[in-house]
Amino acid sequence: METKKYLVIQDHTTDYPEPISFAKGTLLTVGKRYDGPEGWEDWFFCETPGQKGGWVPAQIIEFVKDKTAISLEDYTARELNARKGEVLIGTKTINGWVWCKSNDSLESGWIPLANLQETYQ
Repeated sequence: METKKYLVIQDHTTDYPEPISFAKGTLLTVGKRYDGPEGWEDWFFCETPGQKGGWVPAQIIEFVKDKTAISLEDYTARELNARKGEVLIGTKTINGWVWCKSNDSLESGWIPLANLQETYQ
């Protein structure tokens, strides 16, 4: 797992305080594909019983029938709230988002790549 250091160049605050989370092998109901100006391709709005729906990258779902899929790995749609000037450690980049860990706390989550600048400090 390659890690990168990022400087937050634009604040990010989640719009989803109760993110969808599931384990590998979970059955998902797949809804609409994300279509927006940001260029975040290959995200699908998925649901699973007992949770609010959330955005899931296409790379971790395997369609089994119509709008039914199975998850190929553990996943959470948790986003990381971050302020301009913070330094984060990124461990995974997928479809315009980076899974980051705060350098100052134990919090982690997704943040848009457009809000970050790779740094070598």
